[in-house]
Amino acid sequence: MSSLQYKIDFAVVLRVDHANPNGDPLNGNRPRTDYNGLGEITDVCLKRKLRDRLQEEGHGIFVQSDDRKIDEATSLRDRADKTLGKKFGSSETVILACAQWLDVRAFGQLFALPKKGKAKGGDDDGDTGLSIAIRGPVTVQSAFSIEPVEVTSTQITKSVSGDGDGSKRGSDTMGMKHRVDRAVYVFYGSMNPQLAERTGFSDADAESIKRVLPRLFENDASSARPEGSMEVLKVIWWKHSSKSGQYSSAKVHRSVTVAPDGRTSVSPLEDLTVEIIDGF
Repeated sequence: MSSLQYKIDFAVVLRVDHANPNGDPLNGNRPRTDYNGLGEITDVCLKRKLRDRLQEEGHGIFVQSDDRKIDEATSLRDRADKTLGKKFGSSETVILACAQWLDVRAFGQLFALPKKGKAKGGDDDGDTGLSIAIRGPVTVQSAFSIEPVEVTSTQITKSVSGDGDGSKRGSDTMGMKHRVDRAVYVFYGSMNPQLAERTGFSDADAESIKRVLPRLFENDASSARPEGSMEVLKVIWWKHSSKSGQYSSAKVHRSVTVAPDGRTSVSPLEDLTVEIIDGF
């Protein structure tokens, strides 16, 4: 199968309605915001959701979340060892890993792993282990809200203490939940044909990502993100007519205008095909 033939840019407009789209563990799990007060969903969070949706479609995924793991691997190193066998760490690692896992050939992967079996505290024999970098052709930016967000915090309590004999409240009885009441976010991404040649990322792989973007938050509900609280409004998909593209990704992304209520308009660019897809 040939690699991606044409440069692709995309944008995703989404709405948050009484949910915590991406909590910050260093800030009491409050929704992430930047210094201007704009809500943020990190690229790592978005790629996690993309991996989950692609895995649900039956694609091989290397970086699987623990609650969606479909093999017996105990770590990424263990998964690589069990899947690639003795060829893991050889000159064939990049080819085999990209052929096996869609997220590796799409987003890339750094196999930076310690020497297997080295005793803790043992003498350094000069072998630092394995380090193989794969640069992927698909980039996803962090999502930011159109306007500054207001974070609502609510104190919660457990009806039963998790500590002691139950005669008094434990330290884990009280807690806080945080949410963004209502906001519209947008994020952008691109697919680079030159880098796709190195990983084997194909037009079919690009179509798989295009297919899952409108349902990015399907099967992703939790107490922080109840069903229906996270919604993709629009996916904008630009397909260039060459590998280099007629326009820079920056200019393409600037052609999108998103209003605070989610209404989206796209300024036409000459000879550039654009497809606007409604979210599920």
